[in-house]
Amino acid sequence: MDRRIRYFIEDYWDIFIGIASIALAVMFNAQQESSLSTLFAAIGIAALSLTVAEVADILSERLHEPYGSFVLTFSAVAVEIILLYVILLEVRHSPEVLETVKGGIISAVIVDLNVLLGLAVFLGGLAYTQQQHNKETSSAYSTVLFVASSALLVPGLLSHTEHGTDALTHVSHLIAGVLLLFYIIIFIFQTRTHTHFFKATARSRFFRLKRKLQEEEDAEIDENESSDYIFEHLSTPINFMVIFGFIAIIAFGAEIFAGNGVAIAKEHGISAGLAGLVIAIISVSPEIFTAVRAARNDQIQRVVNIAMGASTVSIILTVPILMMLAYFSGINLTLDFNPLQIGALLLTILLVWKTTDEGETNYFEGASHMMFFLSYAIIAAYY
Repeated sequence: MDRRIRYFIEDYWDIFIGIASIALAVMFNAQQESSLSTLFAAIGIAALSLTVAEVADILSERLHEPYGSFVLTFSAVAVEIILLYVILLEVRHSPEVLETVKGGIISAVIVDLNVLLGLAVFLGGLAYTQQQHNKETSSAYSTVLFVASSALLVPGLLSHTEHGTDALTHVSHLIAGVLLLFYIIIFIFQTRTHTHFFKATARSRFFRLKRKLQEEEDAEIDENESSDYIFEHLSTPINFMVIFGFIAIIAFGAEIFAGNGVAIAKEHGISAGLAGLVIAIISVSPEIFTAVRAARNDQIQRVVNIAMGASTVSIILTVPILMMLAYFSGINLTLDFNPLQIGALLLTILLVWKTTDEGETNYFEGASHMMFFLSYAIIAAYY
């Protein structure tokens, strides 16, 4: 195979597979082949989400930290919100879908902090033994996540009292408002007053040597041999438009995935917790690839920023936005999560705090996160 063709396939396979898969999903949906349409819609969403992550990665390199991680986390969270909202709309036909949406909200955080962070730390630890990051980053994010998770306890506790549905709805809206206010404070803290909390302070000798060798190698590369990846040559505003365009296509695939996926879950008796995990894994998969690549390059600070930043946004921004969308859609979405979800969320945050508080990570800590996730997945399947 010609080298140019091979490079072209390597650069753009995700776009072709994504668009082709969603086209097949549309075709199978028209033929009422629910299983195949759901499968191809999921493949299309994951593939195009990877493209979004790749373009966001280019933008993050241009914007630097902490703004770079903001682009990565927001691009992923946008896909998550679209998936959850489209599924939420199915509640008009299947009321039990509300539990799947709630499971998806919690599962996004659990997947970010256990699968994404765990796998990246595990593989990075195997490559470099120990990796260092700014411990102020994990300390700040752990505090935010603990406070936000504690706030989500309130509606759940209220559901066990004598108060009715109206009170639960009112409190859920108030908590969503508090989370949104908290996000504004965190945004100012992260981008204005304490940006140094979210930047790398140390890198291993392996990465410094690798970067030095890379710089020497780049100096010898002919200008004609620069990357041909089209998105690297587009301006920043156009790349933002590209991201929005791909997200629009993802939304189209999400509609098919939601409609048929809900019917399949009901037919096969799939629990809301397990369905939420599937949704979370699909939406987080591009971030996982980005984080693993960063860990293998000894950029563990970026891994921490992506994993904990995405988890933070998943709670304090996704929840208010979904609540607002549900309200305007005439759907009563409340935040009364079940004990398993809240318990797993709090235990995850406790585990993250313990594995990142010293500013160093190793493969054992990554393995611990993955074992916790597997345990949760097994329980969620039968809960």
